[in-house]
Amino acid sequence: MNHSASPSAPPRRTRGIVLVSLVILGLASAAFAIRRPLMMSAPRCMAGRWHGCYDTENGVVLMMLVALPLAALVVWALARFRRAAGGTSAWRMSLAEVGMVYGTVPFVWMTMMPGPGAGVVPGRVSLVPLRDLATMGPLGIGGNLLIFAALGFFAPMRFAALASVPRILALGAGCSALVETAQYVLRLDRVSSVDDVLVNAAGAVLAALASRHWWRTAAEAPSGQSRPAPAPAD
Repeated sequence: MNHSASPSAPPRRTRGIVLVSLVILGLASAAFAIRRPLMMSAPRCMAGRWHGCYDTENGVVLMMLVALPLAALVVWALARFRRAAGGTSAWRMSLAEVGMVYGTVPFVWMTMMPGPGAGVVPGRVSLVPLRDLATMGPLGIGGNLLIFAALGFFAPMRFAALASVPRILALGAGCSALVETAQYVLRLDRVSSVDDVLVNAAGAVLAALASRHWWRTAAEAPSGQSRPAPAPAD
């Protein structure tokens, strides 16, 4: 009797539960740490006011937490659709797709918020590496690490082509460079700094290393399954 196939399902299910639990625990811990500033933005956000909610970091984080049940519902719907269609790794791929969007868009939105001199103050650039790190402070460094952390965590789980540290480093640096360029071109009264790119890319890599156990390898990719077997030699 073959007993090798039956134990595979429970470990996969356990890993999926652990992954979801880690994401929820991380969000809950972050919400608890900044609960007081979030509550200051709650009245404006609940009233649907743009000013004081969507144009503030506290308001965006609060709405991100409020949207967590909707994100979980989208993950469930996508996974159910994939399983009905006979797809593999339905939960992992669905969680990765939603996680990339849910965990990246709000932070990019915050980095693109205009300063008080937007449209008036010319764009500023800082191209000397490590010069701005001292002025960021722990909160600034932590925030920059988080901007593309979700992208680094979930992208290699979804795309086999990104399942390597150098590629995630390039992805994080490229996305960060685009954001910094947009800040300069749109004259948002922000400093486009090379240190932001370095810290953003480092955050993506650290998050990718944290999810390495769940990376989607090339062997699991559909393209690898569809390749025909090589013809036998004559």
